[in-house]
Amino acid sequence: MRACLFVTPTGETGVGRIEGESVVAVNAPDVPAYLTTGGEDVGQHMLCDVTLLAPVPRPPSVRDFYCFHGHAKTAMGRRGREVPPEWYSAPRFYFSNAVAIVDPEREVRFPEACAERDYELELAAVVGTDGRIAGFTIMNDWSARDLQREEMTVGLGPVKGKDFATSIGPCVLSADAFRGRDLQMIARVNGEIRTKGSSGLMYHSWESVLAHAARDTRLQPGDILGSGTVDGGCILEHGDGRWLQPGDVVELEIEEIGVLRNRVAPEAGA
Repeated sequence: MRACLFVTPTGETGVGRIEGESVVAVNAPDVPAYLTTGGEDVGQHMLCDVTLLAPVPRPPSVRDFYCFHGHAKTAMGRRGREVPPEWYSAPRFYFSNAVAIVDPEREVRFPEACAERDYELELAAVVGTDGRIAGFTIMNDWSARDLQREEMTVGLGPVKGKDFATSIGPCVLSADAFRGRDLQMIARVNGEIRTKGSSGLMYHSWESVLAHAARDTRLQPGDILGSGTVDGGCILEHGDGRWLQPGDVVELEIEEIGVLRNRVAPEAGA
């Protein structure tokens, strides 16, 4: 099942599931609750007549993990470092900005001081009302690389290099439909394929990610657990300096989930 949050042309917001070219509206308070406990069908809309929103528009928290070894090795190598033993012992994460969630199809505005604009292709888990993983969505962990590089020299972060935007959507594939499968992951910029990856290459399992996130705390319904960037899933890894430019359209696609599309906003004053 693919659950979604949508808005109709009249401005009515609803929870539903995508079936072919239709959205079946359901009686549920939000997507995590629907995925966990279900909901009664209450209507139907054509998919082309509604706008899909971020399935969890205001998550209690966003934990972004670092689970792909190829990405970790390449990214650290570009900083002159090797992957430390601590990376292997547990899935590591940082907290992103939970109030900077961007809907599919919306523009993403980078910080004015940023010249090295990057996307990051990730699979993300959504925590249900029972504390378990309810489903999976696409996540774009937008990154201001030049800001990130400067601020992390002090041993903290990323901070402002990630603080401005995180896109999720367009829907959530239920955990029972996912079943731990190896999903193909693609990133395009202006229609050009820049990344081809696979969710099956995660070094740390989703079970270990959930357990580590919940250790010594209590997860909340709607918490987001990002996988971290898939191998080759960002411009930083490519090393070709082809940073995103204002007006670029970035499409992240994950098999069975769909396409998360956003445009880089014009520079301020442009």
